[in-house]
Amino acid sequence: MSIPAQLLAEAIKKGIMITCAESCTGGMLAAALTDLPGSSAMFDRGFVTYTNAAKIDLLGVSAATLRDHGAVSEETAQEMAQGALSRSDAQIAVSITGIAGPGGSDHKPEGRVCFGLATASKQLTETHDFGALGRAQVRMKARDHALALLAKAVAEAPSN
Repeated sequence: MSIPAQLLAEAIKKGIMITCAESCTGGMLAAALTDLPGSSAMFDRGFVTYTNAAKIDLLGVSAATLRDHGAVSEETAQEMAQGALSRSDAQIAVSITGIAGPGGSDHKPEGRVCFGLATASKQLTETHDFGALGRAQVRMKARDHALALLAKAVAEAPSN
């Protein structure tokens, strides 16, 4: 069974809704979550916030956070997840922000992706350096990692 199918079954069983906030994946996570019939029982909404202005306007990410830490940072990822959670009817939110490539810098290399997870009682951030695999591969790996984060969060969540 695929991770989205497992998520769907477990989320429905527990009465959990999910939301996501994406930057570098541009909606790939939302698409993966909604590919299955019945996904409306677990997926509330998704936010694609590619620009800093969109992160501020749609998710409430602080301009100061973006200025001080940049769009590709755990601080921004956390604010994205918290913003998605507070602007939805979901109990679990995940966010993705990164540098899919080409490009990057010594400080923030191509393939670096930051993730945030938010629930009413839990906040988690992490950074993964997938490497300069090419834009498509970095985006797919980021999507798949976010799916795994969601699967773990749903598995650990109490039933609603």
